[in-house]
Amino acid sequence: MAAEPSDLDDLRVQAQTWIDDDPDPASRDELRGLLDRLPESAAELADRFARPLTFGTAGLRGPLRAGPNGMNLAVVTQAAAGLVRWLAARGAPGPLVIGYDARHGSRAFAERTARVATGAGRPALLLPRPLPTPVLAYAVRALGAVAGVMVTASHNPPQDNGYKVYLGTELGGARGGGAQIVPPVDAEIEAAIRAVGPLAAVPLGGPGEVLDDRVVAEYVRAAAAVIAPDGPRDLRIAYTPLHGVGAAVLTSVFARAGFGVPGVVPEQAEPDPDFPTVSFPNPEEPGAIDRLLTLARTVDADLAIANDPDADRCAVAIPDPVRGWRMLHGDELGVLLADHLMRRGRGGLYATTIVSSSLLRRLCAARGRAYAETLTGFKWIVRAEAGEAELTYGYEEALGYCVAPGQVRDKDGITAALTVAELAAALKAEGRTVAERLDELAAEFGVHLTDQLSVRVDDLREIENAMTYIRTKTPGTLLDEPVVSVEDRAPEADVLILRTETARVVIRPSGTEPKLKAYLEVVEPVVGGDVPAARERAAASVRALRTETAAALGVW
Repeated sequence: MAAEPSDLDDLRVQAQTWIDDDPDPASRDELRGLLDRLPESAAELADRFARPLTFGTAGLRGPLRAGPNGMNLAVVTQAAAGLVRWLAARGAPGPLVIGYDARHGSRAFAERTARVATGAGRPALLLPRPLPTPVLAYAVRALGAVAGVMVTASHNPPQDNGYKVYLGTELGGARGGGAQIVPPVDAEIEAAIRAVGPLAAVPLGGPGEVLDDRVVAEYVRAAAAVIAPDGPRDLRIAYTPLHGVGAAVLTSVFARAGFGVPGVVPEQAEPDPDFPTVSFPNPEEPGAIDRLLTLARTVDADLAIANDPDADRCAVAIPDPVRGWRMLHGDELGVLLADHLMRRGRGGLYATTIVSSSLLRRLCAARGRAYAETLTGFKWIVRAEAGEAELTYGYEEALGYCVAPGQVRDKDGITAALTVAELAAALKAEGRTVAERLDELAAEFGVHLTDQLSVRVDDLREIENAMTYIRTKTPGTLLDEPVVSVEDRAPEADVLILRTETARVVIRPSGTEPKLKAYLEVVEPVVGGDVPAARERAAASVRALRTETAAALGVW
């Protein structure tokens, strides 16, 4: 439908008003080009001005484009101004530390944030170069910063960027110091952003202090120390940073810890914001680690490891004697790491989320460890509570692992990679494999097989409609078993959990992408020690559960 003349006039006024206040000449030209192409460009222009990019618990994340509904210098200036005003209103002293990855626009957004901070009279500390998100999270605590900003879109497509905020200990508290923000802080910062006013009135100061490599070296030393100093180190490793910023830091950590330097996929070794060899820079996406597996076979590796572009996530593939090289599911690696830390004697609290496998709960009960379950996201995992126990380990099924919460209060794909290498090297020294350890856990606790359904949408109303549909027409059976409990987390969270005696389905919208997700789990006992047969039965049940869940949601 063609836009009405009055609508076009409104768009022209909104766009011109934004242009007049936009500090970036390239963005101004981008919008002028759209204005010149009206009415053909009406839909594109209307989308850019439909709403402002909203600051939430994941900060900002969106496409790189001019206008309020995109990531650009104007939006970042406004966000930084709102953040520093919120910090000032809390009366919290201390510097703002700022990190950035190698995506398009990341360095410029980081530098603008520093200038907004210094313009408001607050010291700004800029990390020395594009670095992994865990380095920024480490620096917030190590440098005594009041807060931290990381400019990254993590594993989003190349056309996106993002802006994450961490709080220091004074504002975040004992469990939230160095962690990402949670409600109501997100809404408070969002309100401060909306109150900023004309960007021309935002004072800009100097560039702040660009840190030297000491903070990176300190992170490397701390990361290398998360494993035992005297364990086996004989392991051949293939690695990819997926065109991100993880390679230099990870290889330094492995070398300092005594491992041989991993072989790196050459086409993906250096940061490249266009991610030319993958259609989507997420290790979980089909085809993303194909080159890694090719390298692993070529060098006869014992283990293959991938980080996502900002290296806060870790994916691991293993040579399986039955199935060949395969990537471990996030729940498999999560429980392997937990079991390994328990075998090393580490006590404390072990935590995961409501969408992760129920196996960690059973493992903790059997090993006498404290257990906690939270909403999705590491901002919640690191704040997990269970009596007086201190968090020692947390994971989420989306390839996020925290093995050293005293150093990085967030997921850390580098220390996770090192810890799984320690596990694999110890097993190899005993003449055993990671696949065999998985079978041992299955034999003890049953096969806990997890899977996921996800659908990407263009219109977020499709997700709302699907959640309404499943709430009003909740199935009474799954896998021919009665649904014994229906747990609706609304309004605290838009989550619906269905359980039978042997299966579980958790349905929720993604917090970072326009997706609806359904997390599936089937528990199959191992009869007579026959783990492969139990895996086959579990796989058949998960396939059936996938079909039933798709039908119940009414979106596939």
